[in-house]
Amino acid sequence: MILRCTARMLDVLGGRAVALTESRPAEDDWYVNLVWVDGKKCLLLTHAGTLFSIFVAGVRKADLVPFGPYVVSAVVEELRSEGLPTDALGHLDADAVRLAKTASRSTLGFMNDIAAHCRFEVAHAGGLVHTDTSALNHRLRRTLNNHRGYAYPVERVAERLDAHPQSTARARRGSGNRGED
Repeated sequence: MILRCTARMLDVLGGRAVALTESRPAEDDWYVNLVWVDGKKCLLLTHAGTLFSIFVAGVRKADLVPFGPYVVSAVVEELRSEGLPTDALGHLDADAVRLAKTASRSTLGFMNDIAAHCRFEVAHAGGLVHTDTSALNHRLRRTLNNHRGYAYPVERVAERLDAHPQSTARARRGSGNRGED
């Protein structure tokens, strides 16, 4: 699992002390950004191929060491919350996580839009303490985007499962989640 980290995220992880891989960008890479929301450190994770995104509120630096298990746990939890198999977005192995620099401006642009959306939702709810992050994540994955044609991230995951039936337990909660929440 490749985690493509923004410079801000790499600084938190130890800056120059972090060993980075030079692997080529791939659809199964995850992009990771550290965003400040309501005065707290938060993570924004986005899968490169589907733009399936995860907002993790109130992260402490101590939570991020080691980084692989923390991220994999967050991804697994959100996939399960959507009724998706845990391998729907590639093999998740906390011990095999490698870090790299970001490689896609369009993915970063999408993440910036999502970060602004999260800041708005948190402010609208009255702060992080009053924000239902599960509901926020649910809505993020049902936010229409134009990354290779208009689609919702959760639908892109469903399409991926249909294209790769070898994924475990193709059972998923209704694929007709077109933002009607």
